[in-house]
Amino acid sequence: MSDTSPPRLLDGPRFAFGTLTVLRVRVHRWDREAARAGMLCAPLAGLAVGGAAALTGAAGVAAGLAAPLAAVAAVAVPAVLTRALHLDGLADTADGLGSGRPADEALRIMKRSDIGPFGVVTLLLALAAQAAALAQAFAHSPVRGAFAALLCAVTARLALVLGTRTGVPAARPEGLGAAVAGAVPRAAAVAVAAAVVLLAAGAGALSGGPAGAVRAAAAVLVGCLAAEALLRRCVRRFGGVTGDVLGGLAETAATVSLIVLCLG
Repeated sequence: MSDTSPPRLLDGPRFAFGTLTVLRVRVHRWDREAARAGMLCAPLAGLAVGGAAALTGAAGVAAGLAAPLAAVAAVAVPAVLTRALHLDGLADTADGLGSGRPADEALRIMKRSDIGPFGVVTLLLALAAQAAALAQAFAHSPVRGAFAALLCAVTARLALVLGTRTGVPAARPEGLGAAVAGAVPRAAAVAVAAAVVLLAAGAGALSGGPAGAVRAAAAVLVGCLAAEALLRRCVRRFGGVTGDVLGGLAETAATVSLIVLCLG
């Protein structure tokens, strides 16, 4: 239900945490202003989800778990804290893109509750890549593993900011995609992206020096570029974005950023 009252300070965080996590946050507003503020606050939700994943993985290593098991635990945390919302979106988007059907039929396929072969394969590959990358990071050190888990979660939500910028249409007139599509001004999206890249570089420098700063910044940038490529493909294919497409963008950005962090 829309609200025409002036936006309040907590409307953005409430919208972000209430729609992007399972945390019990009541969303008081569902209008365009709240959607804009909520998407701009999406990286904060990523910080919370990624922080939980980082702590879980690092605690697992400290408790004596092998790096692969700690990595699996870290990968599981975001799935739990989002009810696998983004993973489901990735699978549905893969089914829609892989169907080869016209846009309206592909969108109907994406709305179905089952997962097709394209979705299954994409989901398995993404989860395997995330777990393998985090295992490599945790094998190097608990700090590097925790940083990787945190950074990929924030990058995933940054992809949502960029994917809901002005000019990106909605593929359907209803749903979360329609509520947030095109809500974020381009300048604001670029500003948030720049802030995340700079903060990532600074954090990377603390643990890895100049090379760590470059690697962290590159992880964010390349992850978002991969999500942008998927976004453009989906806009051409479906006519715009849906909630599923946004989930696909988030998981794509997370996976690619983790792979980049493993380089070097």
